[in-house]
Amino acid sequence: MYPDTQLFLAGQLRPGGDKATAPVYNPATGEQIGRFAVATTGDLDEAVAAAERAFPAWRAMGPLKRSAILRKAADLVRERAAAMAPVMTMEQGKPLAESEREVTNSGDVLEWFAEEGRRAYGRLIPARDPNVMQLVTREPIGIVAAFSPWNFPVSQAARKIAAALAAGCPIILKGPEDTPASCALFVQCLADAGVPAGILSLVYGDPATISDHLIAHPSVRKVSFTGSTAVGKLLAAKAGAQMKRCTMELGGHAPAIVCDDADLEGAVKTLAMAKFRNAGQICIAPTRFLVQDKVYDTVLGRFEQAAKAVKVGDGLAAGTTMGPLAHGRRIEAMEGFLADAAQKGGEIRLGGKRHGNTGHFFEPTIIEGLGSDARLMNEEPFGPIALFSRFSEIEEAVAEANRLSYGLAAYAFTRSSAKAHKLSQSIESGMVSINHHGMSLPEVPHGGIKDSGYGSEGGAEALEGYMTFKYVTQMMV
Repeated sequence: MYPDTQLFLAGQLRPGGDKATAPVYNPATGEQIGRFAVATTGDLDEAVAAAERAFPAWRAMGPLKRSAILRKAADLVRERAAAMAPVMTMEQGKPLAESEREVTNSGDVLEWFAEEGRRAYGRLIPARDPNVMQLVTREPIGIVAAFSPWNFPVSQAARKIAAALAAGCPIILKGPEDTPASCALFVQCLADAGVPAGILSLVYGDPATISDHLIAHPSVRKVSFTGSTAVGKLLAAKAGAQMKRCTMELGGHAPAIVCDDADLEGAVKTLAMAKFRNAGQICIAPTRFLVQDKVYDTVLGRFEQAAKAVKVGDGLAAGTTMGPLAHGRRIEAMEGFLADAAQKGGEIRLGGKRHGNTGHFFEPTIIEGLGSDARLMNEEPFGPIALFSRFSEIEEAVAEANRLSYGLAAYAFTRSSAKAHKLSQSIESGMVSINHHGMSLPEVPHGGIKDSGYGSEGGAEALEGYMTFKYVTQMMV
């Protein structure tokens, strides 16, 4: 059964200050399944005030005790995964197996940051004067305002919460309004594990109101956002006006380069999985498939067979491998992209239309022959659409890969170590995965360059975004 969702403020679940709520819909049926509480600016001020009260003790607690709480939370997340996963599928649409993996992987994120927080070392710098000591220490940056997306309602929240808490920071999370309940269940695990009241708050409501209020608040010192490039730029500008540090994990338009010497079977299997997982609603999903002439027809044919094997349906139904898009706006976006593609001479090789008469399902779609003027070749589709193009020489593929202002993720497949090295050095991207899908693990960096943002949501680099460096020099007397 789907639960209604309340705010989590100062260690308590409660409605918003004016008791307002908003509906939640199941994207597989279009039916309303629950409601969530809407925060007022007064609620946001309460969250900040609670964080201010709790911060000194949490900061002084030390990394070992904070680590123990995060590890206990990781255990609770894994124990409750079977109950949390169906809730996520009901509100987000992804197949149940994907929801279960997301929840359990989020436990891994908590556990990894629990350990990494214990290793936030400073350093001693040899001084020029023997009577001088020079230290560099790390300190928590302060209260964090974080904004997590609907496509991965638990794992994206986990990355922000785990890094902030491990660094010693309080965090106020604006959860995703389309998928509020699974995020709330995750936060409940942290509360039950012993995160003190005020250190972690969860709010929902009007995104613009919440972001404007929290980013401008003088007590908030760090902003973390995952979402579209357009919104990310707006939030980064607001934070910049306040001289506040940001982590921005924004949109992508990932190229996937398949060379003629690649393991074609392995490449197609990997890319089809990555393309249609979560119905293509993933910022690192491969979208521009650049295939060398000699193997183009073979790769396209095999990929088409893999796409045809995708079973579209309700994520709770047995055998479903791709669920619906999150809401009707995504269907409209797909239809707009395809109308433009038809005008620009693209050939729809497979799919290209809504699937069924209920819910927000869309067919796995393959398009080839688009020029660089088509919208799909320039804008992130964020859906189950794969774009196929040919190339002759590696330099052509690299030029196309780097043509856009995005630089989040890229993929390449080749048996040549020389080509792999050249591609890894030439592709402008925060993440490059060669001959497999090796991204989004807790221990590796996760972030982009150019219009895809800055900072990291994973690895040791993520922890640094929540800490400041203090240099202390002392003359011995």
